[in-house]
Amino acid sequence: MAQAHNPAQLWAPFGAFSQMVLAGEGQTVHLKGQVSLDPDGAVVGADDMPEQVRQVLSNIETALGSIGGRMGDVVSLTHYTTDIAAFMACGEIRGRFFAPPYPVTTTVEVSALYRPDLLIEITAVAEIPQDRFVPPSEAQAMHR
Repeated sequence: MAQAHNPAQLWAPFGAFSQMVLAGEGQTVHLKGQVSLDPDGAVVGADDMPEQVRQVLSNIETALGSIGGRMGDVVSLTHYTTDIAAFMACGEIRGRFFAPPYPVTTTVEVSALYRPDLLIEITAVAEIPQDRFVPPSEAQAMHR
């Protein structure tokens, strides 16, 4: 059965979604699409693609870290961007977060995200080795 997890270190979900859904033995993690919000829900880098890409990847790193994961555990990413050319120019930023073997990726240009000052949303799927995985109930207790 799938289990939802919303790390206290990220902005609180405001709709019918979770920050992460873990399935199986807790090793496969399906991360909700991350946008460029800080822990208080404020946009970071309004209209600045490089800064938003950095913040989004940092949010993914924070979410995974809250349950023992690392960016190297990411196996798949889907990027939704309002400006594919500006996003494609941010490859160097992605290189700071990922090393070979890189996750598989899909990039789609969309007409808009849910706020006009957001330029990028990225979803991720990761597989965290069992010896590093921290169940969400234990992760929440560690951050209280």
